[in-house]
Amino acid sequence: MDVFVNSLSEISWHNILATGFRILVILIAAWIAMFLLRRGLRRLEQQLAIRTRKEGEPPTEAAKRIDTLIRLLRQGIYLALWIIVVLLILRQAGIDIAPLLAGAGIIGIAVGFGAQSLVKDLISGFFFLLENQVRVGDVATVNGTGGLVEAINFRTIVLRDLSGTVHIFPNGSVTTMANMTHEWSAYVFDLGVAYKEDTDKVVDIINQVGKEMKADPAYGRFMLDELPELFGVDKFADSAVVIKGRLKTTPIKQWELGREFLRRIKKAFDEQGVEIPFPHRTLYMGDDSKPFDIRTSQQ
Repeated sequence: MDVFVNSLSEISWHNILATGFRILVILIAAWIAMFLLRRGLRRLEQQLAIRTRKEGEPPTEAAKRIDTLIRLLRQGIYLALWIIVVLLILRQAGIDIAPLLAGAGIIGIAVGFGAQSLVKDLISGFFFLLENQVRVGDVATVNGTGGLVEAINFRTIVLRDLSGTVHIFPNGSVTTMANMTHEWSAYVFDLGVAYKEDTDKVVDIINQVGKEMKADPAYGRFMLDELPELFGVDKFADSAVVIKGRLKTTPIKQWELGREFLRRIKKAFDEQGVEIPFPHRTLYMGDDSKPFDIRTSQQ
């Protein structure tokens, strides 16, 4: 009993109370910091939502992208904050944190060398989402491979091409990316007509087809312009005069409208007698060959 009493008398209660008070101050400061961070992240989320609405981004895709960004930021900030809090508490408790920091530094260097590609993928994925370079549902070409974007993760981008094949690209390996459905899309067409045709008449027919499609509720709501954007006579080909133009459409609708446009152009050209040329071949047998005797027979 005397030993226990002597041990209690040797304890510096003043130091313990002072240390406890400092630890309490650290925890209160951490709680205040978390409160301010939550408010800041909530405000950032609202600002990003307002910005995406102004840019016309679909609400569902914007919500997914913003939620992913905020979740990543929250996790990273909270982790860094609590690591700092734990180290401060250990220091106030009289524990030497220098060996811990040295050990953590060595482990961090080892992990960093072993996971360079993973860190590169994560950073690249973060900026893909932050800069809104590509979204789920876009049609994009990544490193020369095109397809529908099915998923965007912090480490990978997942594409599915027209044949159904799924392509997975680590974000850090993406060197080139072309987004064909960002904000608006376009179907570029080259229409070849015979040299004998009046190009002004052909242009009028093309514009008329464009007007009819714009007036059609099934297709007009996806067209951004009243008429096709015609660039004019683009080149003189071997057997055709080529007129180039494009249809500006809402994202990912360019192929659907382009196929319908070409179908209507074919019918309009047939009705107006405009010839769509095809290659002709003349067979020459030499000066000494006699004409072929060709007869038709009915069976």
